[in-house]
Amino acid sequence: MRRGRPSFWDERAPGVGRRLALAPLSLLSGLYGGAARLHRAWWEHGPGAPVRLPCKVVSVGNLVVGGSAKTPVAAWVAAALHRRGWPVAIASRGYGGRGADAVEVVSDGRHVYGRAEVVGEEPMLLAGLAPGVPVLVGRRRDVVGRRAVAGMNAQVLVLDDGFQHHRLAKDVELLTLTGAGLGNGRVLPRGPLREPVSALSRAHAILAVDGPLPEADAARVARAAPGAARFALERRPRSTRPLAGGAREPASALAGQRVGMLCGIARPASLRDTLRSLGAAVVAERAFPDHHRYRREDLAGLASEAPLWVTTEKDAGKLLPAWLDGARVRVLALETVFPDGEKFLDWLEERLHAHAGGRDARVEARPSR
Repeated sequence: MRRGRPSFWDERAPGVGRRLALAPLSLLSGLYGGAARLHRAWWEHGPGAPVRLPCKVVSVGNLVVGGSAKTPVAAWVAAALHRRGWPVAIASRGYGGRGADAVEVVSDGRHVYGRAEVVGEEPMLLAGLAPGVPVLVGRRRDVVGRRAVAGMNAQVLVLDDGFQHHRLAKDVELLTLTGAGLGNGRVLPRGPLREPVSALSRAHAILAVDGPLPEADAARVARAAPGAARFALERRPRSTRPLAGGAREPASALAGQRVGMLCGIARPASLRDTLRSLGAAVVAERAFPDHHRYRREDLAGLASEAPLWVTTEKDAGKLLPAWLDGARVRVLALETVFPDGEKFLDWLEERLHAHAGGRDARVEARPSR
């Protein structure tokens, strides 16, 4: 079972016949893009005034649907600010049927209380990647933010997937883009973009993840966001552990092994490429849609297809060891490597210490390096 993004999302210059066949999607794309512009304008210039919280707000988001590493980057940012002494919390929308004003505490910074089937896999991943940082979930990020300030003394709220969240006034907009780029540069459903490329102008910094952007996309970004700071980081495979619990092994131990890949992520090809880069031979695949809710039958017969299966940390929280029926499944852990991380944090702290919205941060400013 293999699923991924439509091939036409990456076609930059389709032929005449192809363009005619895709004309209905192009029409819908125009409507979607117009609606996205209106939605943003409503909050930025219209009657929908964004809520200003009594804390700094750092948004980590993306322009491309799925698979842009925004969640691990949000965790890295929050954990790094925590290490530098900032009282910080993470706000995630999560998934599920909670009421508009409901707030779920996934982690208070000491203990993890949430479950993936209730709050979604991203909040659980955030709690694991940012130890010591509270993680809260709710449909209304302004309500979540007030809870983080009042109950956890947060001075910085990091929004996971916040670029299209306009209800909150944000002090810093960080936008992640992977080496896969912007595809054909079209918005949904004709292309992979959540908003038109012009929305890049709102970003204060562009974070290129897992390699430089394609040359054409780098030029698009430069035109749309000439004043944005630029940083680069990457995710590297670090280790694997048994799904059912046990000792970790270096990811390099997968070299020479015949493995199956089991995932429900936006870009299954990224896991496939990672396994092959480690020297593993991918002999079977079970790739489900992003945010897939696993059932026992999804894992039936794994042992007969591959001697070892590898899944992601995002998927692991939704897989029960009792479903394995003798199959060996290991969870691949990635680490975020940020070569210019200290430089980035200095840049970020400088913005946080600014008088955004007439407010001063209470954490003492560091001397410049």
